[in-house]
Amino acid sequence: MKKKFFLYIFLVSFLSAFAGEKDYDIVVDRNGRGDFRTIQEAIESIRAFDPAGPVTVFIREGVYKEKLVLPTHVCNVKIIGESAGKTIINYDDHANIDKMGTFRTYTFLVRGNDITIENLTVENTAQQLGQAVALHLEGDRIILRNCKILGNQDTVYTGRENSRHYFENCYIEGTTDFIFGPSTCWFENCEIRCKKNSFITAASTPENIPFGYIFNHCTITVADGITDVYLGRPWRAFAMTVFMNCLLPEEICPEGWDNWRNETNKKTARYREYNNSGKGAETGNRVKWSKTLSAEEAAVYTLENVMKGYDNWRP
Repeated sequence: MKKKFFLYIFLVSFLSAFAGEKDYDIVVDRNGRGDFRTIQEAIESIRAFDPAGPVTVFIREGVYKEKLVLPTHVCNVKIIGESAGKTIINYDDHANIDKMGTFRTYTFLVRGNDITIENLTVENTAQQLGQAVALHLEGDRIILRNCKILGNQDTVYTGRENSRHYFENCYIEGTTDFIFGPSTCWFENCEIRCKKNSFITAASTPENIPFGYIFNHCTITVADGITDVYLGRPWRAFAMTVFMNCLLPEEICPEGWDNWRNETNKKTARYREYNNSGKGAETGNRVKWSKTLSAEEAAVYTLENVMKGYDNWRP
């Protein structure tokens, strides 16, 4: 009787663990219990501009050491990890390997449009020997939810102007300029962790693009021993970044922002703050060329306005 009982419990547990997978089109398991053992194989199996509609890829827990590319012809795809902490994609390229340069160091390069990524860790595990991108985004309408993006210098590269990305409940860490690029991005309820006395953002927003990086209801944290962190510096002249309704720690430099050793950037950079809290939110000593928004001015910065673009997209 006991044997039958334990067999029953085993079968119920086994079936429960995999019952939900019927909702996924493709299952990846590095131990061979899915459709593919690698994520890249799964991506390559997806039909170009698939007329059948959205494709959902489920990735079981494990460490996937892969240098991933999701190409431009792979669109309308949802990639879901089994758990953010245990479904891990990593690689270890950095800019000084064979003169690679920053933009080929990615662990995961996303070029397709309409991509959703959930419950994953994307990590560049390179030592601090140069720029080392974990996540490189070039598509449009990309959503990341409940993800961990880990690295040091240049962790997240939002690499195409006029493209839009939405981050929700994500954890992003790095050392220098670890969120950088020209795209329009909204960060909602994210933890941004600083691992070095340096700069969080390095936006390169084009002059004709009204919105760059918007951090809303985010929490900025710092590693042990960190004392001086800047909210951002302009990689290009018209860099645009807003922190609003965020918790800023006392380790944020009183000046808040840096001009990247270029006086002319003071005339063009668009740096804004509104309704932040914490010891680092005091704006009395901020650089004169940044701005504290009024409630009326801040009302422009809504998810709808920032993300709508030409097609009224709302993630």
